[in-house]
Amino acid sequence: MRKIFTLLAMILLANATIAQEKIPVQFLFSTQRTNDSLVQFSVSAKLEKGFQLFGVKKQNAEDAFVSALQLDETNSARLLDTILEQGKQVQIAAADDANMIYKVFEDSVRFVYSIKLAAQDSLILKGQLNWLGKQADQFPSGSTPFSIEIKPTNLSDNAEAANVANQTLWQIFLLTFLTGLLAVITPCVFPLIPVTVSFFLKRSKTRVEGIRNALWYSLSIIGIYTVPTILLVLIFGDDILYQISTSAISNLLFFAIFLVFAISFFGAFELQLPNSWANKADQKAGKGGLGGIFFMALTLVIVSFSCTGPIVGTLLGQTSTGGVSTAPIVGMLGFGVGLALPFSLFAFFPSMLQSLPKSGGWLNSVKVSFGFIELALALKFLSNVDLIYHWRLLDRDVFLVLWIVIFVLLGIYLLGKLKFSHDSDLPYVSVPRLFFAIASFSFALYILPGLWGAPLRHLSGFIPPDGTQEFNLDALKYQIGNTPTQSPSTTSLAQPPKRLADKLHVPYGLVAYFTLEEGMAAAKALNKPIMLDFTGHSCANCRKMEKEVWKDPEVLKRMKENFVLVSLYVDESTDLPIKEQYTKKDGDRVITEGDKNLDYEITQFGFNAQPLYMFLDLNGKPLSSIKYGYDPDITKFIAHLDAAKAAFDQNK
Repeated sequence: MRKIFTLLAMILLANATIAQEKIPVQFLFSTQRTNDSLVQFSVSAKLEKGFQLFGVKKQNAEDAFVSALQLDETNSARLLDTILEQGKQVQIAAADDANMIYKVFEDSVRFVYSIKLAAQDSLILKGQLNWLGKQADQFPSGSTPFSIEIKPTNLSDNAEAANVANQTLWQIFLLTFLTGLLAVITPCVFPLIPVTVSFFLKRSKTRVEGIRNALWYSLSIIGIYTVPTILLVLIFGDDILYQISTSAISNLLFFAIFLVFAISFFGAFELQLPNSWANKADQKAGKGGLGGIFFMALTLVIVSFSCTGPIVGTLLGQTSTGGVSTAPIVGMLGFGVGLALPFSLFAFFPSMLQSLPKSGGWLNSVKVSFGFIELALALKFLSNVDLIYHWRLLDRDVFLVLWIVIFVLLGIYLLGKLKFSHDSDLPYVSVPRLFFAIASFSFALYILPGLWGAPLRHLSGFIPPDGTQEFNLDALKYQIGNTPTQSPSTTSLAQPPKRLADKLHVPYGLVAYFTLEEGMAAAKALNKPIMLDFTGHSCANCRKMEKEVWKDPEVLKRMKENFVLVSLYVDESTDLPIKEQYTKKDGDRVITEGDKNLDYEITQFGFNAQPLYMFLDLNGKPLSSIKYGYDPDITKFIAHLDAAKAAFDQNK
């Protein structure tokens, strides 16, 4: 009691001082729905230098050195006991008791509360935060009021989903647009720019007509790339490109195509579409009019296929895995705009043609450089097939060795120390070649530590997972007990994973089941909710989530202690037992583990993209209607895990 009275006296004295001085802490209040019945209420505090803030969690029942959230009595929302504290925490000793240690925060801190509120309800959340701090030998305190609106689930969720989709599409457009501009400097396209623009300007009676023809030429290029993609999606459904990009057969085909393209770029042979196609298009181009200009654009697309084909294939594959149905269309639109823009730009400003560099050996160098890059991409597609069929031919360390060699050779080539038969002599190294060589060598050095298990977080979506590497120093700490997978009290309660456990693995010492049946049995034995992880061997975003989010200590702790992890691979090639095979309503036969998992994801959750994280109770019912996909925001993922756990505890 003496400590409490002393504290109260300090607080009253500090309040009298603070009333005349600037408050050393600023608060920001926000809300976000994380569940059909739960709301995440966040209090973010920015602290001045030298000021420390006490947290909101009591160390014991008598602890009075805490900040506290107080809601108005008129609020219908119910505050749950689960509280998350995030920030830089330090320990200080009590002045009157050396054995007493208090925990405070410095710089900034975030308190996250869970509030029970029905999905259809809206609320004006009112209250105040009664805060306590420490500054030198003083204990300043105060109360900061707040009033914030919580909207119904349907309004906020739809707006957020639309915003995420729009951001994704804009990112895809920008990336593919830049790729289209890059494709302009390939030897198949660049020499045609001055010839084509000069043709329009000289053929046209007026400059305005020449500009109009160039614009129509550019629009035709855009249409040639975009319209077939639209038709493909309309005819076969918006998931056709996604299915192609995740199929083992298509990945093997992409590997073969890219390998052939790479060999062609190295000068072994010239690869192009049938000459008859180009000849027919060229004949119709000579008829004049807008139709003739369209066939001129078609001729360009056909002739430049050997350079642009691999780029287009890569873009279609990558954009089709994003979970947004219109992404491939937007991707082809961006690429077409980037490729066509220079033709219109030079038609508007024909004097700029004089500043273009002359065609020459540098174009062949660009082509050969593309060959090295395509060879590296070919290995990526082969790696997907290797993971799906469990060949273990291209494990992470082997893959990295091949990539290191490829990019070292690229750097040597750019410096002129490696030549092909069709390369011209290089009397000196230009500044651009030097910088590209530096970039290539730097990339090779960056991935070199990956041979010993370095995370290589920025490449997590492109290289094989850590589990395929035999010697991995980063993964070793999870194997030697630094982070136990399960507490000793629970290891004997549930059966270990059996089915597919010899083929599939998850990182960071996690224990995962690879069938829903085994996972459900373990969840009932441990009395824990299920975390469904819909993933895939060829899923780049799945590997990014594991590297960027799962590895976080707070995330990893919650996944191990609070959930039973069930990882369902939608592209797993292992055959189902005969008795478990079945025919879907559309007549397709489900014969593999991957087919079964993908069908379950689509029929139960109406989703066919990965990653997808859903949380189930012991009856197999979702704890939340939120379809949580790729999102590298660690704080948001932690809040979602806590909300799922809170929902499970409420339903016990």
